[in-house]
Amino acid sequence: QVQLVESGGGLVQAGGSLRLSCAASGRTFSTYAMGWFRQAPGKEREFVAVISRSGGSTGYPDSVKGRFTISRDNAKNTVYLQMNSLKPEDTAVYFCAAARTYHLPSTSSQYDYWGQGTQVTVSS
Repeated sequence: QVQLVESGGGLVQAGGSLRLSCAASGRTFSTYAMGWFRQAPGKEREFVAVISRSGGSTGYPDSVKGRFTISRDNAKNTVYLQMNSLKPEDTAVYFCAAARTYHLPSTSSQYDYWGQGTQVTVSS
């Protein structure tokens, strides 16, 4: 069992930055690929970023590529999402998730554990 707790959300103006953190419980954090997803009101959950177990590989959709960076610190059981050049369309609840795989999963069904989410609001 893995418990995930996100933090770092908030209100920011367009063009600004935020860094989200996701702290994981347990001793097996390094055996999970970690991902970030987001969900805006009335929309489906959307893939945002993924990082491999070692941190050596990452993946992003075109909508955030070049603006968002995912990283992890296995010694601290924490994954981060640095978000720069934020846009109003980035407004959503952001979730971190853990997948017990050596691949880079990009669909929500591939993930085993989820956090409760943190709200990010970007004003224009």
